[in-house]
Amino acid sequence: MSARDARPLWHGRFADSPADDLLAFTGSLAFDRRLAADDIAGSRAHVAMLARVGLLTDEEADAVTTALETVAEELGEGTFMFAPTDEDIHTAVERRVTELAGAAGAKLHTGRSRNDQVALDLRLFLRREGHTVALAVHELQEVLVRWAREAGEAYLPGYTHLQRAQPVLLAHHLLAHFWAFARDVDRWHDALERADVSPLGAGALAGSSLPLDPDSVARDLGFAGRFENSLDAVSDRDFVAEALFVAALTQTHLSRLGEEIVLWSSQEFGFVHLADAYSTGSSMLPQKKNPDIAELARGGAGRLIGDLTGVLATLKGLPLAYNRDLQGDKEPLFDALDTCTGALRALTGLLDSAEFDTTRMQAAADTAATAATDLAELLVRGGVPFRDAHAAVGSLVRQAVERGISLEELVMTDPRLGPEALALLEPGEAVRRRTTPGGAGPEPVRHQLAAARTRLEEQHTWLEHA
Repeated sequence: MSARDARPLWHGRFADSPADDLLAFTGSLAFDRRLAADDIAGSRAHVAMLARVGLLTDEEADAVTTALETVAEELGEGTFMFAPTDEDIHTAVERRVTELAGAAGAKLHTGRSRNDQVALDLRLFLRREGHTVALAVHELQEVLVRWAREAGEAYLPGYTHLQRAQPVLLAHHLLAHFWAFARDVDRWHDALERADVSPLGAGALAGSSLPLDPDSVARDLGFAGRFENSLDAVSDRDFVAEALFVAALTQTHLSRLGEEIVLWSSQEFGFVHLADAYSTGSSMLPQKKNPDIAELARGGAGRLIGDLTGVLATLKGLPLAYNRDLQGDKEPLFDALDTCTGALRALTGLLDSAEFDTTRMQAAADTAATAATDLAELLVRGGVPFRDAHAAVGSLVRQAVERGISLEELVMTDPRLGPEALALLEPGEAVRRRTTPGGAGPEPVRHQLAAARTRLEEQHTWLEHA
């Protein structure tokens, strides 16, 4: 390596070489090398623009583009040799391009700063990887809809405060998770749309006196448009914070699903049996079959919430424009997207291979107490004010508990209810009576399934063309 190659990008202003401690502390190559493909894509578009506006000759542009292709191949094959002075992936790529293309390579950075360069790379990365997360959410939704369709009219207790409340169709319960994830896909769509802005051409903070054409670069890279304000372009990390929020909320929804899998797969519930391939054992207890995937998905929510709050804390006090604090935006984003994608794929496989014990579910739901609301509503239809009806049925439940007799016996002998009300306590009757739109009974769930399939088709259209 020549002495010139070993110098940092800012060597002209400084008489002394940077200290080893400075390079060790400020370098980001250990993690931002993940942006290599995006950095090269942005550089190709930048070089093409420099040639169009006459800042590079066609021969120079060809030489630099060829060098960029070589660098891409070396990085892809694992043969790229990083140098001690490669502070970040941008420095490494530019150094190698200059080695390959000579004086033409030294023009690669014309009209560009690492400030707008890294903002571009991160937007390109998020555009791709955010789409990957949204696709993984969509695939989990497809499994939920399949199970909801196959569940038919199987039902289980619905819970509030983890206490049995009213029976609901299993399909209804699964679709509750579906709609939460549908909102996540919507949020990914919105977040990626707002991130679809090219910052290249903003320079360090104020643009350039050179005849750059940031609009053409934005078009070449497939962005919806370019920045409106150069200060904002290089300092904006709203798109990172927003992606972290969407990822954290997606992971929170995965955590809730994971919590239910942990509960349902326990011997106390026994509502679901997990495939061996998606379970783990114990190093000490031979009988154990653990839902580790669900637990790790649940634990990941705290991790992603930490990623989000860390970036927000970094952003809250920064003046315009670029500050080196922003170097800390990448690791949380990489971590959050990796964690969320991994959890989505693992939980999708777990659910796809699981078996639901609908017999045990229905047995848990077929208790007279879960039909208490139906008894109260029967009295309401007879003209009794709801509060009075609620108190009357609540009193019967209390008497049944205190006297150790069945609620059915008290209902049959109560003059306000009588034998007619016993039909409400028959197995499955309570869930069949849920008829209001969006409710947990067979008819509204049929409509809900149709709406879910429509939503999947809409999502598929966006994901296919994004």
